[in-house]
Formats: sequence, structure tokens, C-alpha cells
Amino acid sequence: MASFPFELVSPERVLFSGHVNSVVVPAAEGDVTVLANHAPFMSAVRPGIVTVDGGKRLFVRGGFLDVNASGLTLLAEQAVPVEEIDREKVATEMKAAEDELRAATTDEARSLASERIEALAAMMGAVRN
Repeated sequence: MASFPFELVSPERVLFSGHVNSVVVPAAEGDVTVLANHAPFMSAVRPGIVTVDGGKRLFVRGGFLDVNASGLTLLAEQAVPVEEIDREKVATEMKAAEDELRAATTDEARSLASERIEALAAMMGAVRN
């Protein structure tokens, strides 16, 4: 199988940079499997798991992906290897987000709290699988 360059970057660090055979990304339109010589496209990224070569799993929360002749670049709002996710910390953050949603007095505050809850639920699902 042909390989291609893949880079996953978050604001904090580069989580992956190297040649791979396949990457599954939770794109806005649904999960996308990228292989060598994939047709160029760009997409938003939804919260979920990026799977590299069927093994390495990284949780991403939002971002943007770009597939082009040079390979795949994923710029994530937040990214963390699944094995580094702390379930207790996520549960605490979920409770805080639910409290924020209950206390929200504007549509914008409700929307932000709902998005945070959705992302945290996806993160919790990642550690369960």
C-alpha cells in the first residue's frame, strides 16, 4: 500500500507527523478514510477519533482538514491521544458544562455550553471504546 504524509497539529503541539497508509477522520460530512492519492478536498472536523493506520487513536475536537497532492494536514482545535484522556477529569468538565447550560441566559451561552457538552460526550465515548 502506498504511503503519504500526514500531520496533525493542535495549538499546543504537533501530535503526529509522518508517512502513513491510511487515516480515518471525523469530517463534518461523516467519517472519511484518506489513502494515498486521495482526491483533494477540505472539510471542517467534528469531535471524534482520528485513527492512523488502523491503530493509533487520537481524539480531536473541531478543526479543519486539507487533503491535497502534498498529503493530509489536520489542524485541530484540541487533540489528545486517547490513552492520555483522564475519565475523571472529563466527567468533572461535563458536570461543569451541564451546570453552565442550566445557568445560561442567552442563546449564545446555551449554544456554547451545548457544543462543549457534545465535545466532552465524544471524548468520553472515545475512552469507552
